[in-house]
Amino acid sequence: MEAFKHNQSAKGPSLFLLSEWESRYDRLNTGFTGRQGGVSEGHFSSLNMGLHVKDQDAAVISNRRLLTDAIGWPFEAWTCAEQVHGNRVWQVTEADKGKGRNSLDDVLRDCDAIMTNVPGVLLTSFYADCVPLYFYDPEHDAVALAHAGWKGTVQQIAVETVRAMEQAYGTDPKALVAAIGPSIGGCCYEVDGPVIEQVQALLTGLSLTQEEVESMLKQSEDGKANLDLKEINRQIMIKAGILPIRIELTEWCTGCRRDLFFSHRKEGGLTGRMASWIGIRER
Repeated sequence: MEAFKHNQSAKGPSLFLLSEWESRYDRLNTGFTGRQGGVSEGHFSSLNMGLHVKDQDAAVISNRRLLTDAIGWPFEAWTCAEQVHGNRVWQVTEADKGKGRNSLDDVLRDCDAIMTNVPGVLLTSFYADCVPLYFYDPEHDAVALAHAGWKGTVQQIAVETVRAMEQAYGTDPKALVAAIGPSIGGCCYEVDGPVIEQVQALLTGLSLTQEEVESMLKQSEDGKANLDLKEINRQIMIKAGILPIRIELTEWCTGCRRDLFFSHRKEGGLTGRMASWIGIRER
């Protein structure tokens, strides 16, 4: 069953909600945006969430406000990172709340994962094919987001995020629930030699069977391969100690469904960005 339920109202932003999580944990709010229902124009039409893609800043900020209004959060809660395709994790404190919401000038620098146990902080991250990873520790009311392109995946950003939550909040990986959101699927993501070599090295270290490796890295005779980043990140989450039954895995592919999502690869790099979000509501 698909975990991310599409919710498109007549006038509001296109949202993909982790409805089961929200019904199970009453203070948790989390999901992923689509590409429709915003105010951006041209290549960024219409719900572009990224300030870094040369869209009009005013349009992006308006789109971000559309999201916070739709989910019932104050815009001042919006907090985001720079994202540099690494594996650094930033612990978001009360003092970080709101950074990056209006400008790149105060965005959280040089990190691709952010975590917090501060109620009222809305963590956000940006995508146009890369894999959004969600983490929630219900025992300590701590949440995290991680941005995993192929580079972050090879650097095992999911493992780094779990370790950071263990150190900061006392998180037990077995108590975590996790989710892997809409991103490019193995059906659409073709890579070449240098990427294949690094992914092969990663998969070797995960102690997988040859059949499992071949299902995630389907090589062709021309020296290229189709890469299933979503399943690879699921395996990395399992390596980090998260129980398989507590990991939600989406079937949405950003490459196949360009009517619903932006796709950097399928649109030649000139496109908008979706946002993931997660936060614990204040009491």
